Amino acid sequence: MSGMSPPVRTSEELRAHNRARLLRAVHDTGAALTRAQLTDRLGMARGTASVLVAELSDAGLITESPAEPPSRGRPSHVPGPHAEGPVALTIHLREDGWQLATGTIGGELSVLEEETHQGEPSRVFPEIADRIAAHRERLGHRLVGAAVSVAGPVVNGNLLHVTHLRWEELDVSGWLGTAGIPVRIANDATLAALAEARRGKLRGLSTALHIHVDFGVGGCLMDEGRPLTGARGIAGEYGHMRLTGSTRPCDCGAEGCWGGEVGAVPMLRRYGVAADYRQGRAALARLLRNAADGEPEAVAVLDATADSLGRGIGGLVNAHDPAAVTLSGIGVDLLHRARDTVTAGYRAALMRYHLDDPPPVLPADLGVRGPLVGAMELVFDEFITPERLTAWHQHHAAGDPTGDPRQ
Repeated sequence: MSGMSPPVRTSEELRAHNRARLLRAVHDTGAALTRAQLTDRLGMARGTASVLVAELSDAGLITESPAEPPSRGRPSHVPGPHAEGPVALTIHLREDGWQLATGTIGGELSVLEEETHQGEPSRVFPEIADRIAAHRERLGHRLVGAAVSVAGPVVNGNLLHVTHLRWEELDVSGWLGTAGIPVRIANDATLAALAEARRGKLRGLSTALHIHVDFGVGGCLMDEGRPLTGARGIAGEYGHMRLTGSTRPCDCGAEGCWGGEVGAVPMLRRYGVAADYRQGRAALARLLRNAADGEPEAVAVLDATADSLGRGIGGLVNAHDPAAVTLSGIGVDLLHRARDTVTAGYRAALMRYHLDDPPPVLPADLGVRGPLVGAMELVFDEFITPERLTAWHQHHAAGDPTGDPRQ
C-alpha cells in the first residue's frame, strides 16, 4: 500500500516528492483527468505542474494526448501512460489455474496468458517463475515489479496456506526467486478488496468490507482504503469463522466454518456432484444454468447458499460496522440470482440497530479482475515513490536500456 513519504528537506527532494504526487494522481484517477484538473486536485501552481509533467514525459513515464471532446479556449491535454513506460506484471493463481496480465500507469490491465494446473506446487510455481522471467526478458527495464495473487492466506509475505489443496506453510520464495526480479505474493480476497477500494464501489469510504467467493470464501476489511491484514498478514479468513451455526468439520481443523456453506465446493457437494478443482468451474456453471431453468434441486442449492451468504455477511457487519459491503466472484452470481434470499438472510443476522439503515451489499465493479488489479496496485505502490522514480529518471537520462531501476 502507498505509505508515508519521508520528510522533504531540499528543493530537489521537494521536486521528486511532487513528481511522485503527480504520477500517483494520474494513476489513481485512471489517466482520465486533464493537466488542469490534476493541478487543481493537487493544489499545485500551474507553472510547477507544467514543469513536472515535462519531466515525467521526458523520463518516459507519461505522455499527453488531447482531451476528448476538446474544450473551448486553450487546448486541454490528458496525461496518460507512455508507450515505453513502466509495466506491472500480475498473476492470479487459483486452485485450478492461473492468469497472467500486465498493467500500466492509469490502471489499464491486459490479460496475456491463462493456464490450468494440476495442484502440484513444485510444478506450478517454477512454471510461473519461468513466465515472469520470459516477460522480464521481453520488457527489460520497463518491468518494474511482479505480484502474485493466491487463493489462500500468506503468512509474513512468503508462507502460503491453501488448506484444501494441502499446501501447508509452503515457502514459495525459492521457486519465485528464479524469476529474476522480486515477486510479491498476497491473498486474492485482500487484493480484490484493494482493487475495489482504489477503482470501484468502496472508493472514498472510511470503513468498508469486501467478500470474495470462489471455491471457498474470504474477505478483507478496508480502513481508509488500506487493507487490515493483521499481525502476520492473514486477517480476513472469514471462511474459517463460525458464522452460520454449522457444525460441519473443515479441512482447516475447525468445525462450522462459513466456507463449508458458501462457495463452489459446498454448492457442488449439496448438489451431489463429485468434482475436483479442475472440473469444478464447469460443474458450477451447469448448476447455475439449471437453477436459472428452474430445476428444483439446483434452486434449492442456490437458495441454501444465498441464505448462508447473507447470514454470514450480517454477522460480519455486526462485528465491523462497514459503510458498505461488496461481493466478487460467485458472490455476484448469488446476489443477482437470489437477491431476496441473500437479503433475508442478511437482515435476519443483523443487530436491531442496523436494520433501519443497513450497509448496502453490492456487486463489485472489478468483478473477476479484482485480484489482478489489486496485484497491479501492489507493484505500483512500490514504484510510485520519489526514490524509485528518481532511479528510473536517472537510467532513462543515461540512455541505459539494460540498467535496472527496480532496485
